[in-house]
Amino acid sequence: MMQRLIAAAIVLLPLMIIDANAEEIGCVTTAWKFWGANHKVCVDAFDDPRIPGVVCHISQARTGGISGAIGLAEDPSQFSIACRQTGSIRLPADLPHEENVFSEDTSIFFKETRVTRMLDTKRNTLIYVAVSRKLINGAPANSISTVPLMPWGQP
Repeated sequence: MMQRLIAAAIVLLPLMIIDANAEEIGCVTTAWKFWGANHKVCVDAFDDPRIPGVVCHISQARTGGISGAIGLAEDPSQFSIACRQTGSIRLPADLPHEENVFSEDTSIFFKETRVTRMLDTKRNTLIYVAVSRKLINGAPANSISTVPLMPWGQP
């Protein structure tokens, strides 16, 4: 029995690793659990990998209990995103209209939260859309944030 658990942990561990580009800022407990980890909402920050001067913060619900403590729980599709300009922004010449900029697994099987950046050239705005991706189709949870492209540090 113990050998099966160790083998399962070795196989599943890579699936539970959070995107290396994200930095956990902190968590707030939403429900105390007697056994295992508490239910919580955690906030991660990530910089847009192709556009210096833009940072996004994403909050996500995380399931607690015993299964949450050992990384086997499926997190609910509940999240929010806010992206802001934090410095001078220069768009690369080869920037695609749409590009994935962040993803995080929210279960060990086929569920993730993905953030896609879009460019609205008419309105000179970057759009960041967070979407829950599951194996099944339907109406996925989503959240949006925009960053208008503005001069930085000029009087």
